[in-house]
Amino acid sequence: MEIDFASGLIWFIAFLFSTTLHEAMHAFVAWKGGDPTAYHGGQVSLSPVPHIMREPIGLVVVPLLTSFTQGWAMGWASAPYDPFWAERYPRRAALMAAAGPAGNFLIALAAFMTLKMGLAVGWFVPPDTANLQTLVQVASGGPSFVTTALSVLLVLNVFVGLFNLLPVPPLDGFAVFRIFLPDHHAARLRALESNSMMSMLGLVVAWQIFPAFTDPLFSMLLKMLHPGVSYS
Repeated sequence: MEIDFASGLIWFIAFLFSTTLHEAMHAFVAWKGGDPTAYHGGQVSLSPVPHIMREPIGLVVVPLLTSFTQGWAMGWASAPYDPFWAERYPRRAALMAAAGPAGNFLIALAAFMTLKMGLAVGWFVPPDTANLQTLVQVASGGPSFVTTALSVLLVLNVFVGLFNLLPVPPLDGFAVFRIFLPDHHAARLRALESNSMMSMLGLVVAWQIFPAFTDPLFSMLLKMLHPGVSYS
């Protein structure tokens, strides 16, 4: 896949914005739940600056490299929290964990609704060939900055939101999953989360599992946007 500068820049900006909102949602819900750790660190903010200062490699270096070499953006970030608060209030901690993916799904919903509105009024039409950054094209023909940005925001945030909900450490889904377990089982799993080896193993497992879902997810998004159009 040939990657031009404009497409790479769109992927990077979309990743930076989406990840900033993801972490800000974690920080905001933790703050409202009684843990001001991230608030005092400046993470309750839609400015990317405090988040970049905490994770410059994961939020800038790796996303830039992948955006301009792979045709999609990848990276990581984190918001600090008090583990003693999470231990004392596991349900609040679970809400904090769920807030990040919820932020991604809100962005995806906004992008989806904008795309559907554009299709309904005739601004956008189904693309001749669909890919991760071309879910629609302008009616006059071909992709544009707007159609590319909206496509990337939709695909990126659906993928990131669902990936983070996988129930393995250190992903958000692991904390959400624990609230459905009896307290003694949940306590044992919380101990696993603090184990760096288990977190590394969890990430390896997640990266092995999730690619199996990306093609079906992409096909589902295309069918939702263009129910009467078939793409091979």
